[in-house]
Amino acid sequence: MATKTKTVKKSKAATKLKDAPGGAIGRRVYSIVTNKQKTIQERVAALAQAPLTVSDNEDNLKAVLAVLLNVDEPIEVRMAAMQSLQAASFSVMEFESSRGEYRAALRKVAQDPNPELRQRALGLLARQKDGFAQKKLLEGLHSPEKALVPPEKALQLLSYDVHAAAYKAARTIVDNPPNPTAKSEALRLLAADATASPMFEKVLLDKNEMRENRQISASALHALDPEKMQAVARNIVLDSADYDDIKATSLTALTQFGDNSRLAVDESLRKSVDRMKTEGSEKLQQSAKLFLTKYSE
Repeated sequence: MATKTKTVKKSKAATKLKDAPGGAIGRRVYSIVTNKQKTIQERVAALAQAPLTVSDNEDNLKAVLAVLLNVDEPIEVRMAAMQSLQAASFSVMEFESSRGEYRAALRKVAQDPNPELRQRALGLLARQKDGFAQKKLLEGLHSPEKALVPPEKALQLLSYDVHAAAYKAARTIVDNPPNPTAKSEALRLLAADATASPMFEKVLLDKNEMRENRQISASALHALDPEKMQAVARNIVLDSADYDDIKATSLTALTQFGDNSRLAVDESLRKSVDRMKTEGSEKLQQSAKLFLTKYSE
């Protein structure tokens, strides 16, 4: 008797799996998705209820693509459609035959009137290193009137596939930033540019620069030219007019990555650091103590 019950349960589970989302349940769910008479909540819930699977029913894919591309649909439903398609695309083999159609839809949506939808589509394309997305993002940086997303977001998305054109655009932003956030994002993008060390040194030493940008520059300079970072860090620590947080960052760089033999005999530096262990911010005092602990005789 127990065996029979177990068999029935297994049969029901198999039937359920077979029926969704390509069978009767799936068709019913996707009829709700495309029904404009249903509420937004019902349509969004329907998309979440039946994960999109191309191998089960290609018509479902086309229906969801149509919803995504329809500018007259509620934005919440279109967002849910995009999320459903993105989830389906993770099944690499099953989705391969539909990938071109999906990418074409994303390229259209990347120019949609809705800014949130545009940004989401460009983000998905950028992660795929899509040439169309890169072209549009760069175009927006060079000609702001054509921008599909704010410059700081464009720089973030370009960082998924950095190349010479992106570096050039980022340098232009650093020299003439449209807003402070855009400059910070441009510096982050340029952190991988092997030729950018002099620029980061200049930003790091500029007391009038945003502290965030100086911190970004310190990390980038350390990665690109460690010896130069050590020299600049020493100069900052010795500069009584510089800020405590920048000094603390510089001390950390010297402590963790400095030349032991050189720093151990650098009396002027050690005297300056010795004063800092009881002066300035708590962070600076802690950094000074760690430095002195490592390089004390």
